[in-house]
Amino acid sequence: MGQKIRFTKMHGAGNDYIYVDTLKYDIPHPSAASIAWSNRHMGIGSDGLVLIGKPTVKDADYRMRIFNADGSEAMMCGNASRCIGKYLFEKKLTEKTELRLETLSGIKVLQLHLSADTKHVDSVTVDMLEPKFDVKEQYQGASPNLVPYHLPLETSNDVHPTFVSMGNPHFVIFLDQSKIDDTKQLITDTDLTVIGKALEHDSAFPERCNIEFACLTGANHLRTRVWERGSGITMACGTGACATATAAIKNNIADRSKPVEIEMDGGTLSIEWKDDNHIYMTGPAAFAFEGEVELPEG
Repeated sequence: MGQKIRFTKMHGAGNDYIYVDTLKYDIPHPSAASIAWSNRHMGIGSDGLVLIGKPTVKDADYRMRIFNADGSEAMMCGNASRCIGKYLFEKKLTEKTELRLETLSGIKVLQLHLSADTKHVDSVTVDMLEPKFDVKEQYQGASPNLVPYHLPLETSNDVHPTFVSMGNPHFVIFLDQSKIDDTKQLITDTDLTVIGKALEHDSAFPERCNIEFACLTGANHLRTRVWERGSGITMACGTGACATATAAIKNNIADRSKPVEIEMDGGTLSIEWKDDNHIYMTGPAAFAFEGEVELPEG
């Protein structure tokens, strides 16, 4: 029997990860651990593995490393960052309600919103920093393969699939509401898998890409489904919600002066693009269960 470590399973709007405190447990092969533990039939089951640890820069309180279900390391995850805020506060690892979290895409500031008894975190707002639209190492312009997936909204003739970097790359495709029978469904799992996987690996995206399909269903309210780079279909994606809201505002589908509600399979996140040009994401975080798991071999 190999070494066993304690883990916590959490989710943000259904985007579920396995969390390990690396101040207590060393995970020498995180990619292998993420692959083994994320398996929903033979492991714990998750969209990936999140390691909470000591920061490498003095301006941060903690550090987050995140590994997708296929073992690849991601730069950032908005849902996971909110869960880390809840984890740290409710496990009494901090008394702060404002935390600075080191990620591969910079330091993110977490604002914890507490319950009336001040013992629990009801929701978390994350400063996701500035969106970027011209990142050559992530997007090299539309390739011919992207053209068939241009399905413009009925409300505008100028809406195009939009690339947005929130540290990690996103490609947001707006669907025509008049051609959708059920906006709750939006796009079938089969189409989401086939198109999402093809686009993730398209030559336009040197680092692969997260793909969002979105449709305006009300004033400043969009229904969105996500194909996540390295994980496939996920219930939600925090950076994807930020990218979708930003793309909607950029295409004059949503009003920047108000929060944009992004409804995904697992729940709804509220996104604001404020005057400082930063994107602020607010949403829930929840514990699922805890347990012990054996470390896999590298």
